[in-house]
Amino acid sequence: QVQLVESGGGLVQAGGSLRLACAASGRPSNTIARGWFRQAPGKEREFVAAISGTGTSTAYADSVKGRFTISKDNVGNTVYLQMNSLKSEDTAVYYCAAKITYYFATAYEKGDAYGHWGQGTQVTVSS
Repeated sequence: QVQLVESGGGLVQAGGSLRLACAASGRPSNTIARGWFRQAPGKEREFVAAISGTGTSTAYADSVKGRFTISKDNVGNTVYLQMNSLKSEDTAVYYCAAKITYYFATAYEKGDAYGHWGQGTQVTVSS
């Protein structure tokens, strides 16, 4: 079983930065692939970024490419989402998801690929 705890959300002005963290426990870090998803009010959940269990491969949604960076601290078993140049449309609840694998979760951009989810953290970008 994998437990996930997100942190780092908050209120920021457009153009600013935030760093989200997703701490995992229950398994060795390199066996847990992770993804970040977000859901804005009235909208469907959407994929943001993913990282393989080993941390050597990453993927991003087109909407965040060049602005967001996903990274992994294998020692601390924590995945980070550095969000720069934030826009009002980035406002959402951000969720961390995990799948037990060394590699990417198959169909990593789909929420169904992951079996474990965190509680979510609110990110609000004011314009």
